[in-house]
Amino acid sequence: MTLSASATDGDELVRFRVTGMDCASCAAKIEKAARDVPGVEDVKVSIASQIMTLHVDDTHTRLPQVEAAVTALGYQLDRLDAPKVGGTDDDDDDRIPDLSHVTPGYRRALWIVVLLNVGYGMAEIVGSFLAGSQALQADSLDFLGDGLISFLGLIAIGWGLAARARAALVQGIFLGVLGVGVLVATAYRVLVLHQPEPFLMGGFAIVAFIVNVLAALVLIPHRKGDANMRAVWLFSRNDAIGNLAVVVAAALVWWTATPWPDLIVAFIVAGLFLQSSWSIIRDARSDLRQARAAA
Repeated sequence: MTLSASATDGDELVRFRVTGMDCASCAAKIEKAARDVPGVEDVKVSIASQIMTLHVDDTHTRLPQVEAAVTALGYQLDRLDAPKVGGTDDDDDDRIPDLSHVTPGYRRALWIVVLLNVGYGMAEIVGSFLAGSQALQADSLDFLGDGLISFLGLIAIGWGLAARARAALVQGIFLGVLGVGVLVATAYRVLVLHQPEPFLMGGFAIVAFIVNVLAALVLIPHRKGDANMRAVWLFSRNDAIGNLAVVVAAALVWWTATPWPDLIVAFIVAGLFLQSSWSIIRDARSDLRQARAAA
């Protein structure tokens, strides 16, 4: 493999599998935490494959610092390319070094979270039409995105890099199409103003908040250690902020008797969602190129 220009000849390429990512902002935070460690360069976190690659000048000293920095954010790292006895150098892309947390109970919990997210995402889409709310429609994308990412992580255990990247590419394109659809529909509503039903809109958003809390409660017993416990609440907090933004928009729609709060929140949420979708597509394409080069 050819090292990038910023990596020196003495640096070693290291790969980790990252557990706990569900959005582009998660990847950005992990990259920043790793870059802040002295002697670490060329950090790249792929949302598609859930793999972080980096170059270090001293693995013995730097890697514990990287693991500590990322774990403090609430994510779990498992090294994929640890040195092997006998000097062999087998491909580790298909290996998960630590499956102790993937118990039958944990799998069931993940399936429950997938069903909660995808199920309520579909219900919220219906609710958005009933309430005439674009913000609800945009918020439903967050549920569908979280559900599909969790689903991919659940079924892709043991898959190779190329297979994971192809699945993520399809997922990213699908979510991107949904996001563009919401933006187009919201733009149309700007031209043809239609005031949503604020009480129905707020009701669906409050239920969305409850669903996110339930998903967190389902996962908490299966998380290892304080760092992963923080990750559950971190993700739940971020999702809850989106739900509460819709509740606030519903209150403003009722108070101002105009649809603009609903439209503004819809544009913001859909824009953030499209950013995450593009990150998945970009990372998946990069992983596919890496897999072809390795082959």
